[in-house]
Amino acid sequence: MAVRIDHLVTSGTFALDGGEWDVDNNVWIVGDDTEAVVIDAAHDAAAIEAALNGRTLRAIICTHAHNDHIDAAPALADATGAPVLLHADDLPLWKQTHPDRSPDGELTDGQELRIAGTTLKVLHTPGHAPGAVCLYAPELSTVFTGDTLFQGGPGATGRSFSHFPTIVASIRDRLLALAPETAVRTGHGDSTTIGAEAPHLDEWIARGH
Repeated sequence: MAVRIDHLVTSGTFALDGGEWDVDNNVWIVGDDTEAVVIDAAHDAAAIEAALNGRTLRAIICTHAHNDHIDAAPALADATGAPVLLHADDLPLWKQTHPDRSPDGELTDGQELRIAGTTLKVLHTPGHAPGAVCLYAPELSTVFTGDTLFQGGPGATGRSFSHFPTIVASIRDRLLALAPETAVRTGHGDSTTIGAEAPHLDEWIARGH
């Protein structure tokens, strides 16, 4: 069975440092007709479970632990039995949202997750958050970047746990090294490609945010 990428948009609230913002999040489902993984269980566990359409959920992969990317993860895990996976450096952020529950497993740089015959390679890309990761699927010519890289530039670094020089280094060293035709599927907003974003690195650095 052919592996595919399904896309769901869910809406909710992002909260950090005492502020709250209404946001739309991209939820990515990678798999075939029998099994799948979810990348970022945002806001609405029931909608995500419905989008799985009866498939076995093998894992809930968190690109980072801002509340809008993990708020539905425990409920989805309870409904499906799938483990929640997060990079250990984002545990302090995770605990702000889910103080009484821990992730079920850790993501580590270079780790390879297999789903429906396809590899998702974990790239640790700190900056937006200490434990931010991207998931690179070479067979699909796709990288799932969470809030590390968007169409038009890096993710935000103006709040706690974030650092602009670090996110620029992550993008330059880990993401822009991928093939230009690699699709960039983001945590919010429209997709782009590595080739479309690479020429603007110096411009981002000059802006400094």
